[in-house]
Amino acid sequence: MSKEEIILTKEGLDKLQAELDDLKYVKRKELAARIKLAISYGDLKENSEYHSAKDDQAFMETRIMQLEKMLNKAKVVEATRIDLSTVQIGTTVILNDIEFSENVEYKIVGPAEADVADNKISYESPLGKELLGKKVGDTIRVAAPVGEIQYELLEIRAV
Repeated sequence: MSKEEIILTKEGLDKLQAELDDLKYVKRKELAARIKLAISYGDLKENSEYHSAKDDQAFMETRIMQLEKMLNKAKVVEATRIDLSTVQIGTTVILNDIEFSENVEYKIVGPAEADVADNKISYESPLGKELLGKKVGDTIRVAAPVGEIQYELLEIRAV
């Protein structure tokens, strides 16, 4: 993997493309209308609606540039080409937290689509790094603020 590549799953690629399309074709028009309305209020120097809209526009244009850059450098991990004998980017794992005897499920993704709330962890995260290359039955140890956490790898599957 090149440092320039942005590793994404097909789902992550689609999500970023949808966000880009929404920003470029929907939000830009809405923001242009907001700016036009704010200009109609007169005196731009003390026009808070105008300044707020311009700030939003700057933020949105920056996000559009970020998304375009990511999508241009995207390398999609294809689920059909994943070897399920070891943990890889694009696989889903079932882990057993040994201390609490609880099962947790994570999808291993690239940093651009990591979302802990949705159980998607980056392969660059401490747990993601430890999981890559592991096989079912392996024990994974991860340093955490509360101390070392141990997991047993129960299952590896395609997304």
